[in-house]
Amino acid sequence: MTEEQLDLGRKKWLTLGVLALGLSMVVLDGTIVSVSLPVIIDQLSLNFTQAQWVTSIYAVVLAALLITSGRLGDRFGRRNLFALGVLVFLAGSVLAASATGAWPLLWGRIVQGIGAAGVMPGTLATMNALFRGRDRVIAFAVWGSVISGVAAIGPLLGGWLTTSYTWPWIFLVNIPLGVLVLIGLFLFVPETRMGKAAPGLDVDGFLLSAAGFALLVFALIEGQTYGWWKPLREFPIAGLRWSENAWVSPIPVFLALGVVALVLFIRWETHRNLIGRSALLDPKLFRIPSFRWGNITAFAVALGEFGLLFVLPLFMVNVLGLSTLGAGYVLAAMALGAFCAAGIAEGIVRGIGPVRVVQIGLALEAIAIALVALFVTPHISGWWLAVLLIVYGIGLGLASAQLTGTVLADVPPANSGQGSAIQSTVRQVGSAFGIALVGALLSVALGHDLPRRLDEVKDLPAGAADTLATATRESAGGAISGVRDHEGAAAVLDALCRAFTDATRTTLLAAALFLLAGLAAATRIPSRAADAPTAVDAADGGSGVDQA
Repeated sequence: MTEEQLDLGRKKWLTLGVLALGLSMVVLDGTIVSVSLPVIIDQLSLNFTQAQWVTSIYAVVLAALLITSGRLGDRFGRRNLFALGVLVFLAGSVLAASATGAWPLLWGRIVQGIGAAGVMPGTLATMNALFRGRDRVIAFAVWGSVISGVAAIGPLLGGWLTTSYTWPWIFLVNIPLGVLVLIGLFLFVPETRMGKAAPGLDVDGFLLSAAGFALLVFALIEGQTYGWWKPLREFPIAGLRWSENAWVSPIPVFLALGVVALVLFIRWETHRNLIGRSALLDPKLFRIPSFRWGNITAFAVALGEFGLLFVLPLFMVNVLGLSTLGAGYVLAAMALGAFCAAGIAEGIVRGIGPVRVVQIGLALEAIAIALVALFVTPHISGWWLAVLLIVYGIGLGLASAQLTGTVLADVPPANSGQGSAIQSTVRQVGSAFGIALVGALLSVALGHDLPRRLDEVKDLPAGAADTLATATRESAGGAISGVRDHEGAAAVLDALCRAFTDATRTTLLAAALFLLAGLAAATRIPSRAADAPTAVDAADGGSGVDQA
């Protein structure tokens, strides 16, 4: 091997390091907020719905833009779009850190999501362009491990920054990371783009997909506010008002419109592919069994994982009385498990193949969360929770690290960039839906469990019980801390804690069911996907892209 080839080999792995750092930054921001959320709710006076939006709006915007930004990167250069995305992401981080209320914080999160959409698709597409054979398998494993490991370690970093400094530092930490990524981009990452692209820009497809995702997530999050069927309050829309006396709430209408928009999006994308115009999505990719079932699996994993990360910090801080740092330590057990899994995964993959490893990982995740739901009480030890979450983290590490390569294994070379963007989009849609679904379920469960538990408190007036139940639900459990500070309220505190624990158990069981659904989908992935990276290497250049 010549010295020039050695230099190219070393630079390739430095490139992977820069891409992994950029990916870490945007994945970290999807989970670092979760453990700090109780503090943000308290200091910015957020209600339950606003708290959900703080965590989910980032994923919604990222999911809506991922495929579009991936296609723009294919055409105009992935490194260029990557660098622009980092700059926009940093601007959003500064906006979020300087927020003094709910709306400024949400706008900051929206800008962060726009920037992240420029960063994430470029990582996989650039790896597709630069890596071949066994190196590509390693690169995909690194990509999946970064997603699972960083997502798991985010709550610990968030807890430490919030406790040692203040909550805005969970966003300001992105500044030095972003500067390092920008320097590495221009030193080590070559520019790549698609050699030949179909004409036109699919603006209509973008608008239909963005509208569909946004309407569905909006309906799931706002359902408890405006009513799932019967209107609970007026809804302002385009200068008009949806009356609370209407025969139906706007929520089922938005759900229906979201589904219609996504159906039209699929039909529109099929049409554009047939006439040879540029399209965000080629529906024919979903005829590939490993791609179809792998994406369904990834969606279910994201549903369970991000729903879990929304609920558990609220439970640990409000019910167990842990600090944000203490809750971060407990959730860091997931990261410990994920890193342990990374160390043993390669040997297991060689023995039984990546598809079986994904299935084992999902089974471990579902079992661990079901056990947490079974054993959770208002007085459960944080150490016991951590032990169960280590098992969950091992499963997460095994499943996520191998799932990326499995999903893309049989995708034709010319479609690998689009396949990568779709796979990333599915994960982000799953995370947004996970927060929305589990959050909605938590709110509904609290509405049922709080009055039931408060009825058991002797001599508590009905009016006081209603006030406490409403305050606890709307503050996502934050009102429990206020009751804890009052002497002589032990019975009320116990009732509130038990009710929140009951609701948490319900959401954890739902998360376990999502993971079981993912396991069922994973059993349909053909085992031949274990050897299919050769399918992506079949053409000259391996990915249908040309380096600029």
